[in-house]
Amino acid sequence: MRALGHEVTTAAFRRGNMNADFAPDWTNIDLGFVENESFLRRIPALVRGLWRVLRSAEVPHAADAIIARNFDLLAIAWAARLLRHRGTPLVYECLDIHGRFTGKGVIGRVMRWAERRLLGRIGLLLVSSPGFVSQYFQAAQGYDGPVAIIENKLWFEADPQPRPQAAPIREPGAPLTLGWVGSIRCQPSLDILMQTADLMGDRLTIRIHGNVHRHALPDFDGQIAPRANVGYFGPYAYPDDLAGIYAGCDLVWAQDLWQRGGNSDWLLPNRIYEAGWFGCPPVAVADTQTGRKLRGDGLGLTIDAPEAGKLADLLQTLDARQVAALSERLLAMPERAFRLVPEDVGKALAPVLREP
Repeated sequence: MRALGHEVTTAAFRRGNMNADFAPDWTNIDLGFVENESFLRRIPALVRGLWRVLRSAEVPHAADAIIARNFDLLAIAWAARLLRHRGTPLVYECLDIHGRFTGKGVIGRVMRWAERRLLGRIGLLLVSSPGFVSQYFQAAQGYDGPVAIIENKLWFEADPQPRPQAAPIREPGAPLTLGWVGSIRCQPSLDILMQTADLMGDRLTIRIHGNVHRHALPDFDGQIAPRANVGYFGPYAYPDDLAGIYAGCDLVWAQDLWQRGGNSDWLLPNRIYEAGWFGCPPVAVADTQTGRKLRGDGLGLTIDAPEAGKLADLLQTLDARQVAALSERLLAMPERAFRLVPEDVGKALAPVLREP
């Protein structure tokens, strides 16, 4: 938004598991700390957050638009607009469909009802995957208003990381290297990768890079430690460390299975764009939005089911020549296939946002 020339004020909660020490270099209203997966405790946090927004001297008296990322902030943004910014266009940016909203019980019905009420008051729905629109907002919520899609592509503040000039050359007889890069929070993915490591033995090396969500993977270290062909290399600097990470991988596991049957089936993860930029073919499950994206755009490979046997069967069919050909195809694709540029954001928000 700032690259487009807009003045931006944010209001944001803090989390303990990611970017805990980050200090924005723009005007930000600190809404306080919230815990992961703590729904009941989040209610008073929302009330406190709204109070901080209303009391803050940093809130602009007028705004061209209010963009609310995810439902918690949408509730605060709607209330703040009602009290201080009547008539300002409200954009709902939804990057994940939380399991609370897809549940069949009372909580799920209440959450969907509350979201539908607010959906009727927005000027634009902004999502990162068309699957969210077709499978949830239209199918479950009956939303038929304006929609814009900004895929979760690579963002470079300044000069982009250079793309490799050619596919890396594997040493003859070297084990295939499969990476898992990003937010490490998916227990089914961890299980499949560990089982695949056991099935393939010294023919496969698995490299894990990223921030581990310990509340979701309480036995992460216990699963990694016994396996000599699996390594965890910790969090990384984004985007500075990406080139080295993907250079060390032949392929990358791109499938989220955390919320199978819902959010995980509908999303498009950032790692497919990262991997494509650096010429590292992703692997996903065929019947998900991620799998369809890989197959439809020629970005990578798919397996029929999220099973270690299926993944091992695929990996065992690949030789160095095939992996290099997949990599070269990615590197031949235009940068815009993987990189977000300000013009993409401006075009998506054009229905509600005036030019600066």
